Amino acid sequence: MAIIVNLDVMMARRKMSLNELSEKVDLTLANLSILKTGKAKAIRFSTLDAICRALDCQPGDILEWREG
Repeated sequence: MAIIVNLDVMMARRKMSLNELSEKVDLTLANLSILKTGKAKAIRFSTLDAICRALDCQPGDILEWREG
């Protein structure tokens, strides 16, 4: 199973920095960085909801499954 995190792509499309997103979703830079680099093992629905609200996107815009 390979889940790809496209958070950096959505942030670039919305021209939003990691610092700005961190403030909007009330997460530390370290935790957002772990998610952005694809090193996270899990994500809470509340966190995903906050990110989608801040970036005005759908969960599928951030998370992608690829056979691997």
